[in-house]
Amino acid sequence: MTFLEVKNLKKVYRAKQTLKGTEALSDVNFSVNKGEFISIMGESGSGKTTLLNILSTLDRPTEGEVYLDGQPLSQIKDKEISRFRRDTLGFVFQDFNLLDTFSLKDNIFLPLVLANTPVTEMDRRLHPIALNLGIQNQLDNYPYEVSGGQKQRAAVARALITQPKILLADEPTGALDSKASQNLLETFEKINEEGQTIVMVTHSVQAASHSNRVLFIRDGIVYHEIYRGDSSSEDFREKIAQSMLVITNRGEQHAL
Repeated sequence: MTFLEVKNLKKVYRAKQTLKGTEALSDVNFSVNKGEFISIMGESGSGKTTLLNILSTLDRPTEGEVYLDGQPLSQIKDKEISRFRRDTLGFVFQDFNLLDTFSLKDNIFLPLVLANTPVTEMDRRLHPIALNLGIQNQLDNYPYEVSGGQKQRAAVARALITQPKILLADEPTGALDSKASQNLLETFEKINEEGQTIVMVTHSVQAASHSNRVLFIRDGIVYHEIYRGDSSSEDFREKIAQSMLVITNRGEQHAL
């Protein structure tokens, strides 16, 4: 069942008082099924971050439309956009975006506090998520008192506690060492198996190998895609690496 649909997306950034612009996306089309875990890959400047910004409603396309669960994002009114993001989308960023003056628990609770959620409901939601992510013993610590991996798991908990329809991750392993990265990716696989839809932008072949499908962006279009199927993450990693090599060398699609 198609859950996220991207149709003919184009994004042109224009400087003020000039007709000349920079085209970040030219014609992007793809769909994501409910419960799917996809990765978006591409060279620097390929448009993948612009695409994620549009999916997260932090930016608007010049042309085209994004539909989430049948709802066109362009029709969400400005006064409703903050609530939409808080209730529908979960965000995980490379640099964690945690507040150092808040404990991990209070950082996780922040979107629920903004939504005026009762304390009893916040506590009810927190326990299973913290247990699932293995941070139940660090909740009273502050971000500067825990490891990078624990910070990122707290950020994931904050994203999940709103029970989002879709989790959007921007280079989530970028600031982590290899062990913490692997732990986070295994966590993503686990929550995906439980039904969470995930869209992740990454430059890491290792990270992408944990997803179900990889979309490759080049020159503002979806250039190629590959499915994991029944492959192990190791076999899928090799397939992704080969595809990236061809794309980097500007090979033709039939060579993939």
